[in-house]
Amino acid sequence: MDFAKRYIVDQDGFDLSARPTRDKNVIDKRGAERRRAQDVSALAELQGRLYAENERSLLIVLQALDAAGKDSTTKHVMTGVNPQGVRVTSFKEPTREELGHPFLWRVERAAPRRGEIGIFNRSHYEDVLVVRVHPEYLAARDIDPALGAQEEFWQERFDQIRAWERRLGEEGTEVLKFFLHVGRAEQRKRFLARAEDPTKHWKFSAGDVAEREHYDDYQRAYQDMLVNTSTKAAPWYVVPADQKWLTRTAVASIIRARLEAMDPRWPVLSEQQQLAMDAAVAKLRAEG
Repeated sequence: MDFAKRYIVDQDGFDLSARPTRDKNVIDKRGAERRRAQDVSALAELQGRLYAENERSLLIVLQALDAAGKDSTTKHVMTGVNPQGVRVTSFKEPTREELGHPFLWRVERAAPRRGEIGIFNRSHYEDVLVVRVHPEYLAARDIDPALGAQEEFWQERFDQIRAWERRLGEEGTEVLKFFLHVGRAEQRKRFLARAEDPTKHWKFSAGDVAEREHYDDYQRAYQDMLVNTSTKAAPWYVVPADQKWLTRTAVASIIRARLEAMDPRWPVLSEQQQLAMDAAVAKLRAEG
């Protein structure tokens, strides 16, 4: 199963409402878990090569409505990689300092360094999603909220995002973007499960439940964002999120495929470095 081909956003005629939140016919749970285990193992080796090569990086963006499984996806997909080469950044409500800068400022500072895999748990896309649903938030940046009603305002932000991601690519950072597509009924089920489990009360937020009133508004905002910012170099993948085992398998498979296409290589020693290593090894053996 080519998950990338199945879930990629095609700008020509893309319709989010036609994309499933549950995909029953793609793979069964047992097969998905076997495949994920293979992919996670391969990711560990690929990430090690990327880190050692120290020339390029990979940025993974995770966007979703609340309770779609961003945290657990990160945990299960990246479980086998060396944490030294992976950096996860969670973007919450902007701080006062962040609000004093252009909206891309805080993500620019968190972009992965050479050799790293960077993961954005939420991202710069909050500023064309949450802020679009709640244009009153623009006032915190000294921007007239009335601009939120103008299509040109959001198109300008889409332009800025595409330009930034294009620059990342030119500088050696490849970009993968996932929208974990959870259904309204499944989201309700997960919220209730949190409320019924004392160990998950810390994850429950009345504010998240209140945002459910804007579910349709978010679907429209996501539709527009996905169409306007999915590019060949930095594509979006809409991954069904009602079945967590499927979500994790699809994300792991797509990341593995991108890293394999990048084909990072173990560094090759220069002649001088090889001679120095041979001399050091000979010295160590002589100690015995």
